[in-house]
Amino acid sequence: MDDFEIEQTDEVPLEEPVLIEGLPGVGHVGKLAAEHLLEELDSQLIRRVYSQHFPPQVSVDEGITQLACAEIHAVTVEDADMLVLTGDHQAQDTVGHYGLADVFLDVAEELGTKQVYALGGVPTGELIEEYDVIGAASTESIREELESFGVAFRGDEPAGGIVGISGLLLGLGGRRGIPAACLMGETSGYLVDPKSAQAVLEILQEVVGFEVDFGSLEDRAEEMEEVVRKIQEMEQGTPTPSDEDLRYIG
Repeated sequence: MDDFEIEQTDEVPLEEPVLIEGLPGVGHVGKLAAEHLLEELDSQLIRRVYSQHFPPQVSVDEGITQLACAEIHAVTVEDADMLVLTGDHQAQDTVGHYGLADVFLDVAEELGTKQVYALGGVPTGELIEEYDVIGAASTESIREELESFGVAFRGDEPAGGIVGISGLLLGLGGRRGIPAACLMGETSGYLVDPKSAQAVLEILQEVVGFEVDFGSLEDRAEEMEEVVRKIQEMEQGTPTPSDEDLRYIG
């Protein structure tokens, strides 16, 4: 197996699709958002990307295995074509991150992509009620457009910059002349955060031009709020959680 391999699983006619990336990261915000798009909109798996820089493992679904990979799905809606990139892993090393980002951009360019949106979370270190979406952009024009949709651009956030594929899609995409932006939902960083994913998608659907139902994300958010409540009760020492509560949290 080569360092990076692309498997073509299908071909779908697309017109200047927007690449939307949602790989695992802080609060799993980007991954949740990308997976919600695929659940709510008609999609077709068109590429798998394999790499020796992914963890050495397979996933198992009802006894059937799948080698670690990233997947690119084609989504066509009335006003926009999209390529949705997601998966269960990021690369384990710097060389892998750069190599995978280049491969993803190669596929995107081959399919006519003219714009990239990376999705993720920015940690606050504390539980929050109101979820702002923080932005970063490769060009001033994208920044101005996103600001008009309510995206916040802050000089000191995210602290330390954007790490991983999301950051490299902006940096390497910019070098290729592909305009790119990152939409990051505020999140505590402690737990999987469906509310933050919804906040990001609410902005993205306005920018790109699609509409999804958020019912399943809202249900997951309620489940996570119950988990948080139980954790807080345990930390405060009242009430003592039952065996059933502990099983639920675990």
